[in-house]
Amino acid sequence: EIPYQPALDLQQALRQERIAGQRPDTLLLLEHPPVLTLGRKAREEDILVDTEALRSRGVDIVRIDRGGDVTYHGPGQLVGYLIFHLSVTRGSIKRFVYLLEESIIRTLREFGIEADRNPLHRGVWIGQEKIAALGLSVSRQVTMHGFAFNVSTNLEHFKLILPCGISGKGVTSLEKLTGSKIDFNHANKTVVDYFCKTFGYEGTEELHL
Repeated sequence: EIPYQPALDLQQALRQERIAGQRPDTLLLLEHPPVLTLGRKAREEDILVDTEALRSRGVDIVRIDRGGDVTYHGPGQLVGYLIFHLSVTRGSIKRFVYLLEESIIRTLREFGIEADRNPLHRGVWIGQEKIAALGLSVSRQVTMHGFAFNVSTNLEHFKLILPCGISGKGVTSLEKLTGSKIDFNHANKTVVDYFCKTFGYEGTEELHL
């Protein structure tokens, strides 16, 4: 588990290197201790408990520059941070998001789960329940932030927030859907494999922190 702030600092440093042409596209895969991140659209009222209640549960709050609303990160959740130049999709952020969703959808298919997109909300969905949240920021054609894929996440923690500011929808995890223990490293490797296939990479630079 890597605390959120050091991972954010690393992303920012890597993005500056990518902008300067000093490194290739980079995918970071990690887990965080419990933390709520608030994107540019996030409202304080989307956090459903007070600061003291969060502190008692060991949950931090960080406001960041990605798109989207409030998101939960925690153990058992595979978080992917993408430091990528949009030349990979000929400058199209829409295509980039589509391929990112597609890599998770293909990963889930490997585990026997059929997932889809929601036409109104980004991310990867199983019916009315979200299994992977997405949020990106772009500076000088280089992305930062990425996705949060619930592998064996404690879903009770999502009750602390209105996930992504969306009411009337639920959240789920790979472990809940399969009804069996999921090997986190296997899920990690599967995501990398399908990410590379979907984006057309021979391989990515993957930094395990």
